[in-house]
Amino acid sequence: MSDVRHVLVLPDRDAAEEVAEALHARFGVTEEPQLVRDALAGEDDAEDAQWLVVLADEDDALAAAELDAFAAEFEGWREDP
Repeated sequence: MSDVRHVLVLPDRDAAEEVAEALHARFGVTEEPQLVRDALAGEDDAEDAQWLVVLADEDDALAAAELDAFAAEFEGWREDP
């Protein structure tokens, strides 16, 4: 078992929530992903916040390329570790 985590960066909370819900259907993810608000440096306005979806992948079963394409469908991307 490894301690692999993936971080998907989304443009807003709605997109992050949609991604979190869709992960089970698309990839069979059973563990609830963590949603984290990531304010952009120097910005106080809530509108200028990205949202992160942090996803545990203990079996290292999720392919980075598939997660990249998945996040892109929601105008986001996967952060490289």
